[in-house]
Amino acid sequence: MGAQLRVYKRRIKSVTATKKITKAMEMIAASRIVKAQRQVAASTPYATELTRAVTAVATGSTTKHPLTTEAETPTRAAVLLVTSDRGLAGGYSSNAIKAAERLTERLRGEGKKVDTYIVGRKGVAYYGFRERKVTDSWSGFTDSPTYADAKQVAAPLIAAVQQDTAEGGVDELHIVFTEFVSMLTQTPVQHRLLPLSLTQTSAAAAAGSAEESTGTSAAAATGKGEILPLFDFEPSAEDVLDALLPRYVESRIYNALLQAAASKHAATRRAMKSATDNAGDLIKSLSRLANAARQAEITQEISEIVGGASALADATAGSEN
Repeated sequence: MGAQLRVYKRRIKSVTATKKITKAMEMIAASRIVKAQRQVAASTPYATELTRAVTAVATGSTTKHPLTTEAETPTRAAVLLVTSDRGLAGGYSSNAIKAAERLTERLRGEGKKVDTYIVGRKGVAYYGFRERKVTDSWSGFTDSPTYADAKQVAAPLIAAVQQDTAEGGVDELHIVFTEFVSMLTQTPVQHRLLPLSLTQTSAAAAAGSAEESTGTSAAAATGKGEILPLFDFEPSAEDVLDALLPRYVESRIYNALLQAAASKHAATRRAMKSATDNAGDLIKSLSRLANAARQAEITQEISEIVGGASALADATAGSEN
């Protein structure tokens, strides 16, 4: 019986140590979420305004730019999947991978060849284990991405979009990442970054008389009725698009990386809190079992003492007779 009690005590000690680790990881993840949320909030206005500027240039001019013009028969698409470098985050990476696989199946169903780009060791390991081709991958910065990391990821994607499909280029660029909604909700989403989807209205080409030989002027409106400002494009709308669209792709990827980082920290915090709670429940269960074993051991010892005393009394009484 003593051996069983020692087993319970060793398990309680082990689970208690694990509980301390998971609690510490929960607190670390909670502290990182605050920083990640601030970064997301700081990057979102820039990405939004840059998107508006690109939309204004594209809708306010008649320039046929390859990064804003839909291909008549798109045959190839690039999918950027954002996962995590580390685990212990519940279904965070697996949910993003499933969303990317659904998108890939849909694109292939439309007759398009898909080139896969992956951020994060979890996604790389998933595709590597299944021997699936990955065009390019990056890792080591998913917990705290910087704009330099976003530029590194965006560079080959922009080059692929600008390249002819016959030479290995792509007609479309999609991104799959986990959007941070709240501390309790993180949703895998997919967006098409390029070609940029544009919505023109009847007010899309005002002030045509203000056009100059070195530039183009226009006023555009979004599908929500928002009137975009009047712009003069120097030296031309095409040159402006050449300069703006790489920044647009970088800013959207940077915002997606930050959203994914915040989502990962929230998922880690939730997973570690669940592990801590489960460890606490297991400690209670093991403590009850240990107390029951200890009580049984004490009861057995008392029974042995009483039995020995009774046997001694009987022996003494027999010797006197």
